[in-house]
Amino acid sequence: MLERVTRFGLLALYQSTLVVGILAMPLALLAARAGVTLPVGRLVEGATEAYEAAAA
Repeated sequence: MLERVTRFGLLALYQSTLVVGILAMPLALLAARAGVTLPVGRLVEGATEAYEAAAA
């Protein structure tokens, strides 16, 4: 039961980071023009790794 709740929570976190990444795209493009990078990719990778570790 606890494992199922944990996996659901991690899936929700993963999906949320994807939505944030998509919504932040215009801001990321403007920041890239200014020479600044946003760490959205690292957030998505971290959430993916956590979800896959819980699923294994």
